[in-house]
Amino acid sequence: MGSGIAQVSAQAGYQVRLMDIQTAITDRALKDIRWSVEKLVAKGFLRESSEKVLARILPEKDLSSTSEVDMVIEAVPEVEELKRGIFQELDRISQPETPLATNTSSIPITHLAENIRRPDRVLGLHFFGPVPLMELVEVVKGEKTSQKIFEQGVAFVQSLGKTPVRVQRDIPGFVMNRIFSAAFREAVDLVDQGIVSPEDVDAGMRLGYGWNAGPFETADNAGLDTCARVGQTMRALGVGHLAPGSNLIERMVAEGRLGRKTGKGFYRYSPEGKRLLWEDK
Repeated sequence: MGSGIAQVSAQAGYQVRLMDIQTAITDRALKDIRWSVEKLVAKGFLRESSEKVLARILPEKDLSSTSEVDMVIEAVPEVEELKRGIFQELDRISQPETPLATNTSSIPITHLAENIRRPDRVLGLHFFGPVPLMELVEVVKGEKTSQKIFEQGVAFVQSLGKTPVRVQRDIPGFVMNRIFSAAFREAVDLVDQGIVSPEDVDAGMRLGYGWNAGPFETADNAGLDTCARVGQTMRALGVGHLAPGSNLIERMVAEGRLGRKTGKGFYRYSPEGKRLLWEDK
């Protein structure tokens, strides 16, 4: 998600600092961004060369450069304490007026803004993946998020050529994930009971309800470890009715089937990224 957000920001003309504590991860992210941008250029979706876009992205090893930027977007794993620690560090380093955004898909913005001096500048920018292809971003207002910061978030999303969904009140899972989670909960339980296959559910939702991607395709793209953490967060926040009743996702994560990023999830994936049925040889 972080590399995708960096990519679309650079494509929109922004200078980007891409930070991870592991150099290997930023190196891999830049490689993935290059591949994605070159594909978009080859298909005629971008007018600029890939080199011009990539030149706008500078890798960083720590958060010190956040003292110089106009906006920060955090996209670390869906672990509340990890995110809270990062926001406390950002609060210390960044300029007081700099918007601090989180890409969390389920953790309340208000929780992440606790114990910092300016909780009014924290907001949610929940991108949908794959970020370069998905046009939707939820802009989420925490209990103390100022209207000015909220509108800055909306304007930034629009500047990327994406459509903002304005979430005016901070609730667990926000809006789109709550709706998706309700459908995903039922889909996971039906598959775990042996009633239907993941590929038939996905085909049914695409052909019967007009979804561009079915729930299991979407889950594989997001990462099943992320789906598991979202379910845990939903239960912890008192909305467990939005999480699957079975432990199928947790069992798959334990087996290393995390989705597209590991080459296996509800589907298998070729080295080129082609989706294959799990049973295919």
